[in-house]
Amino acid sequence: MSRECVKEYYAQFGAREWERLTQPTDGAVEYAVNRRLLATHFPPAGRVLDLGGGPGRYTIWLAQRGYTVTLADLSPNLLAIAQEQITQAGVADHVEAIVEADACDLSRWDDGTFAAVLCLGPFYHLPEPADRIRAASELARVLQPGGIAAIALMPRLSFVRRTLALADERPHLLNSEFITRLLDKGVFENDVPDRLTSGYGVDPSEVAPFFAQFGLQSLMLASSQGISVGLAQALADIEATAPDLYERALDLIVQTASDPSILGMASHLLYITRKSL
Repeated sequence: MSRECVKEYYAQFGAREWERLTQPTDGAVEYAVNRRLLATHFPPAGRVLDLGGGPGRYTIWLAQRGYTVTLADLSPNLLAIAQEQITQAGVADHVEAIVEADACDLSRWDDGTFAAVLCLGPFYHLPEPADRIRAASELARVLQPGGIAAIALMPRLSFVRRTLALADERPHLLNSEFITRLLDKGVFENDVPDRLTSGYGVDPSEVAPFFAQFGLQSLMLASSQGISVGLAQALADIEATAPDLYERALDLIVQTASDPSILGMASHLLYITRKSL
């Protein structure tokens, strides 16, 4: 997916991207699970790069926890939303920069600039192997030795599931080359207008070996939805009627989020890693 296509895609959905992570039947569970995992693994303080952070939902959360955050994204539309939301949240003093940047080129930052990097979007927009190598290399370079990175990925089967879910994309499943390219190489290509035009899905078993090439040691690979895939409405109902039960359900979802048996069916994966000393 070209950089301009990514910008155009997200330009359509600015408000939705800001709201998605708070919607009970969309991203609310993902947001809750990710925050719990980040709170467990991130350092207690320091400079954090929110790379691909879009409209700034995680930047605000990190700033509220006392981190010094830099927000970087490819989309100027999303960054404009982030600027407004960060100001309204009253955390601008903890946000040192909001910049347009490509995950494959972090040259504006020196080696070892950040204690942690949050990268919750770029990698599943990089179907070209050379781009993924460059992005991983750059992420590792700007991370301090011993620093923590949390990286969002999409498994290959998530692209199969989205194709099944969308009526005007289902005909792609009749194309054997589409299926082979997706299942064997993780490359998703889509010619339906105003949709995600391409993407990259991982084989969960290959995640740790790939990032290890860049001195990034595996701490956890988890499903950001855990066992709740397909249960969004049920969890929304529980949250509305029994908040204590909802919190217990979240505990269970987080507790089992790294179970290997569920990783391939996740909508998003969260890979948490530490840079070698």
